[in-house]
Order: sequence, then C-alpha cells, then structure tokens
Amino acid sequence: MKKNNFPKLHNASWPGVVGKGPDSEPPIDIDTMIELTANAEVGGIKFDGFDLFVADPHLDIDASDDGIKAIADKARAKNLEIGSLVAPIWTGTGGGSAMGSIEERKQFVSQVRKACEIGKKLRDLGIRPNGVIRIDSSVDPESWAKDEVGNTKLIAQTFREACDVAADYGESLAAEGEICWGGMHGWKTMLRTLEAVDRPNIGFQADMAHTLLYLLGYNKEDERILPQDFDWNDRATLIEGLKTLTAALRPWTLDFHVAQNDGTVFGAGSHDKTGRHCQASDPNGKLDIAVDAGHWLRDENGLLTKKLKHICWDGCMFPNEVMMKPKTWNDILAAMIKVRELHGWYEAE
Repeated sequence: MKKNNFPKLHNASWPGVVGKGPDSEPPIDIDTMIELTANAEVGGIKFDGFDLFVADPHLDIDASDDGIKAIADKARAKNLEIGSLVAPIWTGTGGGSAMGSIEERKQFVSQVRKACEIGKKLRDLGIRPNGVIRIDSSVDPESWAKDEVGNTKLIAQTFREACDVAADYGESLAAEGEICWGGMHGWKTMLRTLEAVDRPNIGFQADMAHTLLYLLGYNKEDERILPQDFDWNDRATLIEGLKTLTAALRPWTLDFHVAQNDGTVFGAGSHDKTGRHCQASDPNGKLDIAVDAGHWLRDENGLLTKKLKHICWDGCMFPNEVMMKPKTWNDILAAMIKVRELHGWYEAE
C-alpha cells in the first residue's frame, strides 16, 4: 500500500514576522525561515512547502515581477512549493479596518487585490499549486461590539468587494477564526459574518490553537461551548465540543492550520492576545494533535473530505531561540506526518 502523499505538509513563514519587531524580538528573514523548513526531516519525509506572509520583511506586497520570481526560485531550489498567502490588510501595513471609513475599506480591498496578483503570478510560475488568500476583519472585538449588526454588515460588504476582486484572479478568501478579530471572535459570530458575505469564494481558515478558544468563549462568553467548570481531563466532553464546533465551521473551511494550544491566550509585540501556539511536544498542550485534526479533515460520518490539498503548521509568537532550533521543526514535522498518516490519502502525481 502506498504511503499517503496528500494533504501536502507546509510550514508557515510568518512566525518569523508576526509578534516580532521593535517592541519584541527581531524578525527572522524569509531565507532563514525557508532554510529551517527545508532542513527538517523525519524518517526520510520533509516538508512539501510553506505558506507565505505577503509583507516586508518577507515579500513586499508591491514586489516587482523579479521579486516574486526570486522567492519562487528560492522555494524551488529547496524543493518546496508555496501555498496560501496572508494579505497584509491591517492598518499600519497599508490596509484598514473592514468596518472602517470608506477609505480604510478601500485600502483593505486594495491589499487583497495586490495579494491576489502575487498569488496568480506564483501560480503562473508553477510554484503554487494550491492555496487561498487569508484575511481577517482588521479590527478588535470591542470596536465591533459597539454596533454588532451595523458593523457586521460593513465587514460583510468589504469582504464581498474583496471576494469579487479575488474572483478575477481565480482566488478564494479564507477569513481567520481568531478571537482578537471583531466579527469573527466567536464561532456563531464567525458563521453569521461568512453567511452575510454571500459569495462562493469566501470561506473559513481554521487554526487548531485559535478555534480551541472558541470552545471556551474567550471574548464571546455567550458563545461558549464547554461548561464553565470544564476539566481538561474530561476528554469526552472536549470531543463533543469539537464536534459541535467543526460541524458548523467545517463546511466553510478552505484553509487549515495544525497547531497546539495549552488553553490560554498570548500576545507578543504588537499582536493582540489570541490562542497561544505551543510547541508540538508541549506537555501542557490540551489537544491530541493528530486525532483532533480529524474533526476538521473528516466529515460527520468520519469520511475524509479530501477538500484541503495542503495543511500548514502555525507556530506564531514562538521565541526566536525556539525557532532557531532544528529540533523544533523536526518535532512539528513529526506531528504533521501523524496527521497525514491518520487523515491523508494517496494520489498519483
């Protein structure tokens, strides 16, 4: 029997950037992130690719064709493909709030357009066989809560315009379910936002570390799934909670991050507190990574959806000291391999 070769296993480049900067640790350059990814190996298996943050200092959103070709060449030289792209839609990176002023919303859509242009060029270069453009609302939950109905309508309108732009490039948009983004900080709230967009190329970007916090109702207590006095040793109740969550959001899921979480929130640099990304081997991790990934990768009958051609590890806000250790990435790759062994499939290539 042939070994599973799908979904492809990707690392994320953005942990070298997110949570870094003047008020934290120095960013780690893209060459180093690619090198760390390419060097990881477990039992003869290596990462298949990486997902990319389309912003300085990794890849300028206004990069020239030569700049885009250069990063494609770097990936190809290490036998890696490029997958999903993160569009820098936030204020301070050239974007703006999805529920902000007319100008802010225009900037948001403009950044999505630029990311889609890069995505198409990478596809045309043959280095990006699959993936989506990742977005969020670029606004905090407190601001959203001042007018929940009106602000959700504005976010949906901005997302619709961004979807129409993305469609011109053959791209889909995946809205990240993260508790620090208004209008997507609770699982029911996230669903309402997605449904309001009403476009075929909008979907959900599920991250195991972030979605675990949905179960606890962080920033959206009225949408809590697990009981107030939940005991993490109660695995059966946790599984039921995960089933409730994934039954609602799995049909929308276009992009998936494998991750671990210890049940707490964490922020670094300018990044707001959100679900903590733990190392794959963290003894305080609350998830059985390989088993719990199956709630997202299999349907309610336990059948593989085969919807996601690649999955990505997200280790945002790991300390640089941890990120520079080869063991960190070997442990992560080992966890990813287990996910594919349990929930993957084989396709002739």
